Amino acid sequence: MRRHIPRALAAVLVAGALAAPGAAAADEGPELILNGGFDAGTAPWWWTPGNPATVAEGRLCADVPAGTANPWDAIIGQNDLPLAAGETYALRYTATATAPVTIRTNVQQAVEPWGQFFSSADQVTDTARTFEHVFTATAADDAAQVAFQIGGSDAAYTFCVDDVSLRGGAEQPPYDPDTGSPVRVNQVGYLTGGPKNGTFVTEAAQPLAWTLNTADGTEKASGTTVPAGTDPTSLENVHTFAFGDFTEAGEGYTVTIDGETSEPFSIGDDIYGTLRTDALAYFYHNRSGIEIDAGLVGEEYARPPGHVGVAPNRGDDDVPCQPGGCDYTLDAAGGWYDAGDHGKYVVNGGIAAAQVMGAYERTLTTEGADGGPLGDGKLAVPERGNGVPDVLDEARWQLEFLLAMQVPQGEELAGMAHHKLHDAQWTGLPTLPHEDPQPRELHPPSTAATLNLAATGAQCGRLYGDFDADFADRCLAAARTAYAAAKAHPDRLADPNDGTGGGAYSDGDVSDEFYWAAAELYLSTGEDAYLQDVLGSPLHGDAAAVFPGGGMSWGATAGLGALDLATVDSGLTDAQLAAVRGMVTDAADGYAADAANAAYGVPYAPGGGRYVWGSNSQVLNNMVVLATAHGLTGEAGYRDAVLTGLDYLLGRNPLNQSYVTGHGERDSENQHHRFWANQLDPSLPHPPAGALAGGPDSQLEDPVAQRELAGCPPAMCYIDDIESYSTNEVTINWNAPLAWIAGYADDLGSGGGEGPGPGPGEECAAAYAVPNQWPGGFTGTVTISCDGAALDGWTAEWDFPDGQRLQNAWNAVCSQTGTTVSCRNAPYNGAVPDGGSVSFGFNAGWSGSNGTPREVKLGGGT
Repeated sequence: MRRHIPRALAAVLVAGALAAPGAAAADEGPELILNGGFDAGTAPWWWTPGNPATVAEGRLCADVPAGTANPWDAIIGQNDLPLAAGETYALRYTATATAPVTIRTNVQQAVEPWGQFFSSADQVTDTARTFEHVFTATAADDAAQVAFQIGGSDAAYTFCVDDVSLRGGAEQPPYDPDTGSPVRVNQVGYLTGGPKNGTFVTEAAQPLAWTLNTADGTEKASGTTVPAGTDPTSLENVHTFAFGDFTEAGEGYTVTIDGETSEPFSIGDDIYGTLRTDALAYFYHNRSGIEIDAGLVGEEYARPPGHVGVAPNRGDDDVPCQPGGCDYTLDAAGGWYDAGDHGKYVVNGGIAAAQVMGAYERTLTTEGADGGPLGDGKLAVPERGNGVPDVLDEARWQLEFLLAMQVPQGEELAGMAHHKLHDAQWTGLPTLPHEDPQPRELHPPSTAATLNLAATGAQCGRLYGDFDADFADRCLAAARTAYAAAKAHPDRLADPNDGTGGGAYSDGDVSDEFYWAAAELYLSTGEDAYLQDVLGSPLHGDAAAVFPGGGMSWGATAGLGALDLATVDSGLTDAQLAAVRGMVTDAADGYAADAANAAYGVPYAPGGGRYVWGSNSQVLNNMVVLATAHGLTGEAGYRDAVLTGLDYLLGRNPLNQSYVTGHGERDSENQHHRFWANQLDPSLPHPPAGALAGGPDSQLEDPVAQRELAGCPPAMCYIDDIESYSTNEVTINWNAPLAWIAGYADDLGSGGGEGPGPGPGEECAAAYAVPNQWPGGFTGTVTISCDGAALDGWTAEWDFPDGQRLQNAWNAVCSQTGTTVSCRNAPYNGAVPDGGSVSFGFNAGWSGSNGTPREVKLGGGT
């Protein structure tokens, strides 16, 4: 995920955008560029030897030869530009090119490490265009340079530049994203029987009327919004609204409030099937070492195999260690490219492979879950028709790579796994995998990588046995060896400074990987030694440690083990199983409460409100915990928090942005990727449908984000720009939980995955009452009674008709999302015997009126 760029001329991964008109201040500083109009010839401009430049018609023009591989292979520049720290500058120039090209415009250090003050990717054509960029210098430099990097084109062309200017005293344009309609909804749609919530951005303090309309404008439902105050993630005043009672399937619905209309959406049961398929197709697209077949992905996305040793490519079948690292090579061909670059990482690849396998294993362990859409012949993979579920074929492509990264027997660290494999130096954008000229290198083994291999190998060992017993045995043997090697070398940590040519992926605490690996090995072998390592872990029993509030990630993997311990059949005692499941439901309770308290329904509340790099994957991983808890308990509140999380990802968010390509009216389409790079090269495609953007990162960890998003509230720190790698990258470990959750949601729509046991029949009922009411508040009670049946665990759900707000509850665990209140039994009152009853109570606030809910929906195990 993290892409630190130490050499500006070796790899430029940041781009600019045109500044808003009038961005420069009225009181501009002195001109720093000498001879920017070229009236005095060419001095003091310089250029690289391969692209001689001359003044023609008052412009400086350079002939760029064909076949330059990188932008920095041809440059026009000027040195000795004095920059002051903290000063804001406006850079302007006019350019043409005889062929359409994307150049790199940099203001940077003139010596190594070529640190950048500003960088932009500018598209130049034969029509003269004036570019204007505003940036703030982060440090002082008495002799910086402006460098137009004009190489990287297959064809020869002539580049001309004129009227170059660089002045201080500019004003940074204010942060003002285009968020479209203030009525925010899930732009894909809502399940017929699920919650249906939205958010409205408004300055109004009082409730507002809303209407739900069909595509032809026919009103189908109406109600009033619930004022929610200032949303801390966007710093905007918002209202919420809910239309969960409306269950008529259709397409093109919209919601209108105060004259503003939402993006269109659907209501139905088949809402998420395509999302599941598209999210899984991401992995075939990003395979290394194999041709991507046009018959499976279409001509637009087809490409030759990458890193197979065909010039200029270096192959991954005989990869050496970094200089001084080892004296052997590994055949580590195959696997998935990690993210927007061409690296392959064991620690990121481990969690991704585990969750792709987990999407299949969920269908084996959850009652009603449907594995059919993952079966043989269902996905676009070349192995279809081999009798193996296609999702396992896809996961195997990555598992083979993970196995290949194990240090051979006889070597000093035999059994451990190399941390990663990638280019010796960063490549630029765009670079197709088969055109990558960089040498490939193995990086030192790490304990974290070794435990990733142990965990995924163990999971492989129990899932592939019915399809390829030899492969399953090989996986499990490698997992045992890796776990033993990790215990022998428990503190070999990846170097946090090893970030040249690929992300460092350093992790200072591997107790979570030990927990995960021990859990998977126990589940696959039943051996007590692994179980004792689980039970003896300092993490075991601590839900907050196993499931951090910010979500599971490649650096926090204990939850993967706990989820499998809670769902996969094993020899755990009843007490041990209850303890593990208690961790899952405790964590899910917290995530559900976060969703209920969020104006946008998102089950994510990071510490200090700091959205992290890849925040969307953290949201999804919290949703995986919630979905697992729903499968274990059947409690609707967990299900609803998953679905409101999908609402957030698909458009019900402060930016009115669907973060998944091809899904929603305002979808991301310029994610950071070296091949899906249409923004930089119109001959290349946008990402295919189903690619998830990383999402808001309030730390602003790339130059585009720093320049364009300064002052952004946390959940709005995102820009759909290919060069904003910290907010808009794609990765395998972000799409893996998306595929998992899309499968879960698709099962909900088709009636599967609804939790253990059928709901109660007419012999159990819930009664709602208001025994006490006062201005602005009231006490409510719900009594559940059974006659001729019994319940073992129950849920109760209703919609407040007048925007009432839940405050607290007793004898039940309750939460509210929009107008919907969901309650489940406390640990001590889940059983309702035949002829018996239980009651719980709550306090809530009201204004205007305090109407009674139309119904209380009762659920649970009969």
